[in-house]
Amino acid sequence: MSSTVFIITSILISLLAFALAGWLYAWVKAQPSSNPRILEISGYIRQGATTFLNKEYSVLARFCGVAAILIFIFLPIPIWKGSVLMNLQMAAAYIFGTIFSAIAGKIGIMVATIANVKTAEAAQKGIRLSFLCGFRGGAVMGMAVVGASLLGVSLVFWLTGDTTTLLGFSFGASSLALFAKAGGGIFTKTADISADLAGKVELGIPEDDPRNPAVIADNVGDNVGDVAGMGADLFDSNVASMAAALVMGAALDQNIGGSKNVAMVFCYAAMGLLASIIGVATARMGKNDNPTFALNSSTYVTTAVFGVLTAAGTALFGMEWRIWGASIVGLLVGVIIGIASDYFTDDRRNPVRKTARASESGPAFTILSGMSYGFLSTLPALAGIGISALISYKLCEPLGSDYALFGISMAAVGMLSIVGMIISNDAYGPIVDNARGLAEMGDLGDEVLDITDSLDSAGNTVKAVTKGFAIGAAGLTVIALLGAFISEVNVAAAEAGLVAAGEKYLNGFDVMNPEVFFGMLVGAAIPAVFSAMLMLGVNRNAQRMVEEIHRQFREIVGLKEGKKGVVPEYDRCIEIATHGAIHELIPAGLMSIIATLAVGFIGGVTAIGGFLVGNIVSGLLLALFMSNTGGLWDNSKKYVESGNHGGKGSEAHKAAVIGDTVGDPFKDTAGPSINTQITVVSLVSSLMSSLFLMFSLL
Repeated sequence: MSSTVFIITSILISLLAFALAGWLYAWVKAQPSSNPRILEISGYIRQGATTFLNKEYSVLARFCGVAAILIFIFLPIPIWKGSVLMNLQMAAAYIFGTIFSAIAGKIGIMVATIANVKTAEAAQKGIRLSFLCGFRGGAVMGMAVVGASLLGVSLVFWLTGDTTTLLGFSFGASSLALFAKAGGGIFTKTADISADLAGKVELGIPEDDPRNPAVIADNVGDNVGDVAGMGADLFDSNVASMAAALVMGAALDQNIGGSKNVAMVFCYAAMGLLASIIGVATARMGKNDNPTFALNSSTYVTTAVFGVLTAAGTALFGMEWRIWGASIVGLLVGVIIGIASDYFTDDRRNPVRKTARASESGPAFTILSGMSYGFLSTLPALAGIGISALISYKLCEPLGSDYALFGISMAAVGMLSIVGMIISNDAYGPIVDNARGLAEMGDLGDEVLDITDSLDSAGNTVKAVTKGFAIGAAGLTVIALLGAFISEVNVAAAEAGLVAAGEKYLNGFDVMNPEVFFGMLVGAAIPAVFSAMLMLGVNRNAQRMVEEIHRQFREIVGLKEGKKGVVPEYDRCIEIATHGAIHELIPAGLMSIIATLAVGFIGGVTAIGGFLVGNIVSGLLLALFMSNTGGLWDNSKKYVESGNHGGKGSEAHKAAVIGDTVGDPFKDTAGPSINTQITVVSLVSSLMSSLFLMFSLL
């Protein structure tokens, strides 16, 4: 079974995804929009988002340029010991990965800042058309991101046939995603926190009141954080899962001859994208006009289509049914993790309602209640990741010991198989959130606000599910990358003559080995330090913006009263958020990479094994806790605002807003960024494995 056929098929399906994205973009753009006030405000949002992204990418281009030079000199082995061409190929693949990741974010911003206007104005004609504008706008990004990731992996593997070079491509995607997610998260939460504290808590004005100088920056933040940042995050996870599976699949094929395992990876990844194309193309709102049901139904349809397509492919091409089973286990667990996240963040469930009730007693009880439920929410997801890894390992173990870890990597591929639909649902969230703000600022009336509120509520619920899914997918992916690291070490050890051909230098990691334990403790601390650095960045930036909001209300005559013709200086708040995010985004990511290099060169590959295990376990726990806790506080606030426990302006509302303010950097800055952080350190470890093997102190 030749892998070339499946690589070409993957490329063709990627091009089909781009074609659908183009059609959806044209459809959204063709929807009417004529309200001058909304067009003016959306222009501010588009300009702010584009300016931030351009400045962020210019900084990251310099960072990536330096990284590419270092990769050329040192990887896969130092240039003076190996091949100049091989090192050049690795550096080119890294740059290729950063460019693809950047394009994914740029496409997302481009369509989201058009779809928000169309969604707001379409709400005047009813909820169904408005829903379609929001969903199809998000689906442009879903199709483009997954199409780009599958196309990039296919081209790199087809042109080079080298899995280590593929890891370089994945590292390029991951490193840019890490900084894009961190920078976007800092921007969006700086604006969100400042707008809420100065507007809702201090002045008691509505969420999207145009008098608030931070309101445009808040809407810009939805795009740069939740659209560009999350798109880069899931692009990175999808590429990393395929790269890890291909590293192990290629090693297995080398042992048995042929290319059936590599072919299976491309077959399943292509079928996943095809299933997402079908799911997106058929998504509609049913007769009950429930947007949450419509979004979830599309996800379930995509899941079922993937199961049928891969089963047909497995039967038709004589692939291993046990590996198909591992992929389906990963997919089902991804859905279950999403459902668990939904339980702890949906305002129809007890955790959110009990936290809202606790807000009547003050913000301390809001914080205590939310954190308690947040900690509880980590068990189902972590157990789900562990169970899926265990089942897929045991399911594939009878095929041979090396197939067990390959089974875990295919479970990760299976979980991310419907990522096109997941990104579509996720990007829908900030689009309808923006649309709700535009409807209020454009004074489109209460009926339109009710429709956009309904769409926004569905977006918040589904966003919590997609964040849980993304973290679960990252968990399985990095477990697969741990297997890829072991594989890379064993290849490097054999080439260096440390073991005989066919023997293994590493089989696993003994926790009682002091080098492994040293690495594990350091690795467990990194996600906490990384999160602290990002949230301190938000804290510093938000304080500067709150001072600016106070200055404007104090100095601009008539602004607080809302006098006609008096407009706040929106650009000052956008400038503060942009400058602060650019300043803060590099240190946290660099710290993670430098810590990995330090542990590797001190303790060698055994210490790095422990480092990765500690980083994975600690990172997943913190990511799930922060994501779910932040989502819970956000929806508790919205539950109070809908008229419960005193409604807007009550003491419970003020307490709930404070809870949401604490939760904002949890769920939209630190939590989602940890996904990418653990992927980046895993890829750095695999790429540097031969250097750690040769040059460690211990």
